[in-house]
Amino acid sequence: MLGLDKQMSAMRAGGESAMGKATDQKSNAGNGFSFKKMLPLLVIAIAIAAFFLLGLDDYLTFQALSDNRDQLIDFVSANFLLAALLYMGLYIAVVAFSLPGGLLMTVTGGFLFGWFAAGFMTVFAATVGATLLFLIAATSLGEPLRKKAGTTLKKLEDGFAENALSYLLFLRLVPVFPFWLVNIAPAFLGVKLSTYIVGTFIGIIPGTFVFAYLGGGLDSIIREQQASYQSCLDSGQTDCVLDFQITSLVTTEILFSFCALGVIALLPIVLKKFRKSSK
Repeated sequence: MLGLDKQMSAMRAGGESAMGKATDQKSNAGNGFSFKKMLPLLVIAIAIAAFFLLGLDDYLTFQALSDNRDQLIDFVSANFLLAALLYMGLYIAVVAFSLPGGLLMTVTGGFLFGWFAAGFMTVFAATVGATLLFLIAATSLGEPLRKKAGTTLKKLEDGFAENALSYLLFLRLVPVFPFWLVNIAPAFLGVKLSTYIVGTFIGIIPGTFVFAYLGGGLDSIIREQQASYQSCLDSGQTDCVLDFQITSLVTTEILFSFCALGVIALLPIVLKKFRKSSK
């Protein structure tokens, strides 16, 4: 009987050990990279590739806007609500899939809907699109990367978390880093979703309304470029192009203003460090 009890105890211990290993393996698999977690990023990669392979980037250009100016104006005039919903839906997709053309769309929104309406629609759509991308990055890469990076990322994460809103406002206001990078970087640093949404919404308001306002004068630029293009064709030249670049609207004064706002956003951090050092 004593020998039988020892055998039963050994079997139970072995079973518990095996179950423990299985549980640990399952836990590690859940905390690491997996196909299920990476699937949303794979969908984004496929969407970006399809966007360029299908030539859809040709529709997010000044040339396409100029060619379809009259049709767009007529459609918005006859179907303002539907046009607004389509605009916001497309903007959400552009941001969520990190597609190019966000600046052109903002300016075009100001041109088609007026700077005030376009500003609010764009801020809302951009915040929704950025939040979707943040959630995908946080669930697919954020947690596994934080676990694998160890203490290095942990120190950066702690510093960012302490002043997350100020840092996020700075990144949103100062146009130094690409918009898509600012969308996903906080996901790797453990920023709370509520903080991310507030920081994104407030941070993109100045730039959005500035470029929506500039879009109000886009019609005169389109007509001027069309006239120059037609004159070029009438002269018999074959290399005529509409060469206006939307990025030319970004002046030194605008960049300086954004940088000044970014510095203001960092003031709480500077003051906090100054108080700590004075103590």
